[in-house]
Amino acid sequence: MLSTFLSAFSDILSHFTLSSVLDILLVAFIFYGLFYFIQGTRAVQLLRGIVLVVLLAVLASSLFQLTAFNWLIRNSIPALLVAIPVIFQPELRRALERLGRPSALLARHSTTATQAINAIARAAGELSEKRFGALIVLEGATGLQDFIDTGVALDAQLSKDLLMSIFYKNAALHDGAVIVREDRVAAAACMLPLTESPALDHDLGTRHRAAIGVTEGTDAIAVVVSEETGDIAVARSGRLARRLDEGELNRLLHRLYEPSGAARWASHNGAEKN
Repeated sequence: MLSTFLSAFSDILSHFTLSSVLDILLVAFIFYGLFYFIQGTRAVQLLRGIVLVVLLAVLASSLFQLTAFNWLIRNSIPALLVAIPVIFQPELRRALERLGRPSALLARHSTTATQAINAIARAAGELSEKRFGALIVLEGATGLQDFIDTGVALDAQLSKDLLMSIFYKNAALHDGAVIVREDRVAAAACMLPLTESPALDHDLGTRHRAAIGVTEGTDAIAVVVSEETGDIAVARSGRLARRLDEGELNRLLHRLYEPSGAARWASHNGAEKN
């Protein structure tokens, strides 16, 4: 058995070429991309289950020479290839959306972006001091019109005073999210999808889950102010940076607005800032 294995291994090495290396690297890259886009989601457990079942089935059919079972496994593979895109539809859609986005997070004039960031940071700082809950979503290249349509259209110039009046406790529009498009508040009291990730801390409330949810499938940035603790957090690409102050929020938003913001965000905190 060992000699047969060594002979087969030597035969493989003798046919190893540069194209073989490229072929292996390409397959590895595809699998890496798959694991990257599904990390932190329920699809991870599902994928583990599928891989475990397939490995056990192949191992059993090979060791015990189960002819009928082996036939069933071979004929089930086409059905499995059809089922995988259906099972992982949300993750595949998210991956394709990310690939189709431009490299720059938000294609806006630098002066306009700076003014918008400063207004949001100042408002978040004051809301934090007063313990007023808030959820502010900054639209990126991926349109958020579907979410804007669920709220109250404003199309008003973005300012700290406007955000303070919207999120003032017991104000008519304080529930839901404010969506900012360029330097204008497009709508308030908008409804956002909640993340279904099981890996989140149990102390995260609805606002934080909505912030993560809207950034999982878009390139938007969400700023959250906790009503209970006054903590400021930022969500992007399904990840959350927590316990920021006004200055840290301002600097982080400026970094995220730059073309290299995605890479900086990935190295900023991994998943959460504790």
